[in-house]
Amino acid sequence: MRNRMAASDRSVTERERKNIAISTRIAQEGIVLLENKGVLPLHKDVKTIALFGSGARRTVKGGTGSGDVNTRGYVTVEQGLKNAGFQIVTDAWLSGQETAMLRAKKEYDDHIQELSHRGISAALLTMMGNPFKEPEFRAIQQEELAPADAAIYVLARNSGEGADRKVVPGDYLLTDTERRDMELLAKTYDRFVLLLNVGGVVDIECVRELPGAVVLMSQGGSCCGDAVAKVIIGEVNPSGRLTATWAKQYADYPFAADYCAEPDDVVYKEGIFVGYRWFDSFDIQPCYPFGYGLSYTEFAWNTQPVTVQGDRVTVTVSVTNTGSVPGKEVVQIFASQPQTELPKAAKVLAGFHKTDLILPGAIETVEVSFPVQQLASYDASNSAWVLEQGEYGIYVGRHSGHTELVTALTLDKTVVTERCKTLFRPEQVDEIVPKIAPVTYECPKVPVDVKALETVVHTYTERYSPLPAPAKPVTFRDVASGAATAEELVGQMTANELALLCIGAARVSFTDFSVIGNASHSIPGAAGDTTDRLSRYGLPQCAMADGPAGIRVNPKVYQRGDAYINNVEEDPILGKVLPPELRKVDLSGTEVKYQYCTALPVAVQIAQTWNPKLAELAGDVAGSEMDELGIDLWLAPGMNIHRNPLCGRNFEYYSEDPYLSGMFAAAVTRGVQKHPGKGTCIKHLAVNNQETNRSTSNSHVSERALREIYLKGFEICVKEAQPLSAMTSMNLLNGIHTANDPDLLTHALRDEWGFAGIAMTDWGCHRQFCPYRGRTKVWSGNICGLYLGGK
Repeated sequence: MRNRMAASDRSVTERERKNIAISTRIAQEGIVLLENKGVLPLHKDVKTIALFGSGARRTVKGGTGSGDVNTRGYVTVEQGLKNAGFQIVTDAWLSGQETAMLRAKKEYDDHIQELSHRGISAALLTMMGNPFKEPEFRAIQQEELAPADAAIYVLARNSGEGADRKVVPGDYLLTDTERRDMELLAKTYDRFVLLLNVGGVVDIECVRELPGAVVLMSQGGSCCGDAVAKVIIGEVNPSGRLTATWAKQYADYPFAADYCAEPDDVVYKEGIFVGYRWFDSFDIQPCYPFGYGLSYTEFAWNTQPVTVQGDRVTVTVSVTNTGSVPGKEVVQIFASQPQTELPKAAKVLAGFHKTDLILPGAIETVEVSFPVQQLASYDASNSAWVLEQGEYGIYVGRHSGHTELVTALTLDKTVVTERCKTLFRPEQVDEIVPKIAPVTYECPKVPVDVKALETVVHTYTERYSPLPAPAKPVTFRDVASGAATAEELVGQMTANELALLCIGAARVSFTDFSVIGNASHSIPGAAGDTTDRLSRYGLPQCAMADGPAGIRVNPKVYQRGDAYINNVEEDPILGKVLPPELRKVDLSGTEVKYQYCTALPVAVQIAQTWNPKLAELAGDVAGSEMDELGIDLWLAPGMNIHRNPLCGRNFEYYSEDPYLSGMFAAAVTRGVQKHPGKGTCIKHLAVNNQETNRSTSNSHVSERALREIYLKGFEICVKEAQPLSAMTSMNLLNGIHTANDPDLLTHALRDEWGFAGIAMTDWGCHRQFCPYRGRTKVWSGNICGLYLGGK
């Protein structure tokens, strides 16, 4: 029995209190103030609030699917405002909407139950692909506008694994009712606040000019309601910044109409021009640019001369709080590259720093340092990373749309920083390229000593040789003590035992009511575990839990002897997808135990803090709960790029920028792996940028776009933090499923980046028969596998 620390007492533990406090702190710092027309923070004379909107009482703490967390409970916006001392005067309206929602939820659950009689798979796929959506609320009536000191409307959206969002009212767009209600509230009340309880971009262009304030509260986990309430009253000064560009209209995103239009063949025509790289390079004005966010105070910056020592650039900025309240600022450093035959974006993020809390009148001096090699581009024609001869502009900015040129680095010749080999079966993608005129830099110039820029030359593993059997039997204890190697342990296993080691305890079928995301035999509600059928080698089971918003297990379990029993009636998945006759479990002679976990803010909100120290604390929270429950591997962080705002799992990923994504994934990994024996699993490697047809779609991407955008974050995380595991995606990459791609999993991941961990497939990543382009490929159907390399 693994999780011996599951509690017999249902009382809130000290660990829960500590971790919830950390989660709240992260949520507060990841809240982004988008608009403020003199409304926030609310003055102390504001006592009563007219509260409306779908997220007021039914606040979304995090998305659906594997990114969900089964918590003891969480604080809604309504409760958070009450905790802050406000009186809510619209209880009748909120209760009426609650009744309508519960009625719709029962109808949805009844539909799932009806589907379950046709098979578990049909019910499960419906829950994932078409999760419950709250019905549109009726319009607010004039007589329901109770007198109040302020009005707050909470706009909520939810999404998750298995389905993408749509450009329709009630999803990416506002409904007519939502728009009319916001306009009515802004007109009726002197103080109006719009709270965005969303995990991704929503088109609010039609209401952003209303008088009042707009706050992106995101989806903040266990205490999201308390977090946003403290920002509203000014106890916390908002310091979050966007990690994705919010366009004025959906059509402004690159090839917006093509997204999921051809689900079998996904062509990345935008190449490296993703997110702000697209908007800045093609001169498209966004609604809110990458890195944007307001504060309750003002800051003045003074940039000192930029220095280059060896291969490192250092930008020093003194930040003065010129306002009247304490606050934090984010210094963002962008860089431009020479425009040559190798096209470049207008600028790219090169570094950033979040200040500590600066008191009014106080100054904090920050340094942002990065290697010159970070500004290299990938030249696919020569299979090399290159710093081209010319000038590199260095900009200090508050966001991508507000930057100041401070210096230009000069290289007197082109330098190859890494020599690679052609990988990923080069695709001839018809990419669009902007016309960016060469820049003349009227600023101080700093020469770079090219002799300090060493060239890395990679060697590649051509094939794997069979592992020789050891001279004497080897056990796991021998490997752990250093008396034998892992290769010797594996070398004595039969082919059948190696297969058992790879596919996991749940195997490939839905036996014992095992479902994807809830397949563990040792910890109810965990995602899965490795087999216990190799005990003769002393191999312990490895238990894995889903993420990245926290440890996902069942909060209540039943113990009989040394075994834990899953009460299917209470299971958040099986309790819905199994027909009644299969949900009955014998619980006689069992003892009830509890394994409550903390819901962290969603990944995009963690990144919106622009504070990697907080990301490391988030990892520490997950690691501490892994310690307590016996979880070995956390299937997180997710770090795919926000290529398009409609991806149903963007809330699980950090950003549209690969550098920011990599740095936050590395910080989370460090937080988890400071706990001995615990590890992260970075996912989904790679180009998993849609949920539609995710297991059979073929992503056509140029090698340069792969290396500069879609793989770069993974590379940074591996080099900065060495995660224990990496999970492949379900899609094909340039014609080959990522789980079967030696270019990706051996030549890039191991040979180039130096990854020393386990490569794992996603759950059910290969269907038994996978039709693609008229061909039928037969796959293994692994639930969970270890990639051993080879051709």
